Amino acid sequence: MKKIMMLGTGGTIACKRGDSGLKPLLTSEELLSYVPDAADFCHVDSLQIFNIDSTNMQPKHWLVIAKAIEDHYADYDGFVVCHGTDTMAYTAAALSYLVQNSPKPIVITGAQKPIDMENTDARTNLSDSLRFASDDRSHDVNIVFDGKVISGTRGKKERTKSYNAFSSINFPYIATIQDGHIIFYLDDKRNCSGTPLFSHKLNCNVALLKLIPSMGADVLDYMAGHYDAVIIESFGVGGLPSYDTGDFYKAIEKWISLGKTVVMTTQVTNEGSNMSVYEVGHSIKKEFGLLEAYDMTLEATVTKLMWILGKTTDPKEIRDTFYHTVNRDILWTVS
Repeated sequence: MKKIMMLGTGGTIACKRGDSGLKPLLTSEELLSYVPDAADFCHVDSLQIFNIDSTNMQPKHWLVIAKAIEDHYADYDGFVVCHGTDTMAYTAAALSYLVQNSPKPIVITGAQKPIDMENTDARTNLSDSLRFASDDRSHDVNIVFDGKVISGTRGKKERTKSYNAFSSINFPYIATIQDGHIIFYLDDKRNCSGTPLFSHKLNCNVALLKLIPSMGADVLDYMAGHYDAVIIESFGVGGLPSYDTGDFYKAIEKWISLGKTVVMTTQVTNEGSNMSVYEVGHSIKKEFGLLEAYDMTLEATVTKLMWILGKTTDPKEIRDTFYHTVNRDILWTVS
């Protein structure tokens, strides 16, 4: 049987109810006690890294998780990370950049209800995750949730309460899991060879600005003094307001003159951006050479920038690395 390490980080799956609401209190060993059937197909060891609500998850925690996987990589056939759902998509994306080209599966899972409740999705999600991590065809970083397997860079939480909380954005599901059977739609482990590449640094000075009608560009001026990169969530396929004052033009000019990174993306969940369609996007992108997220999720865009800026500050290297596909994160061909 495959040897799997389960890493406990907290989240709803590990919660118990207290006077002030749900709080992560169950250990990874206690979580495993709720899925005794897993012993039929794998041997599991557990490691409690921390026990926090995923709202409190930060890049420093992603580095700890990645380091724990690296330290135990040679001793196990796969890894399952139990995590809260609220920031799970960010963690899955971050791990996709911190642990690349892994022939061993790294699965992130959690639940909408605590595992000790009578009616919960936790036991199924954990059992499915251990099963997927034990399959010879599994590799790289994936989310397993509600019977779906989602690439680590493509997951997004779209529902706050329902069991089918996560969707795969602009990319098909890797597999589904039904009654203990894994049905693969993308069986491509043959393309993952060699040894994994581990990274150990992230630059957290990445900001997000969500545009709303009438927003002024002065907020971008403020951000320029505090961040190394900004992701601008624009409307539709992408563009920047071209007000009579030209404030957004001047703000972007300032960012570029300071040698900082600007990435354009869209507030629309599906189908991605394309700034070349409208004049409000085409002109400013062409003049300043802005990066564009295209079909990438916001979670992947944020964490990929943190990973890249942890490696280099050279604009050409940033651009080349941003458009290099990692764990299926971008399909758009950039000329």
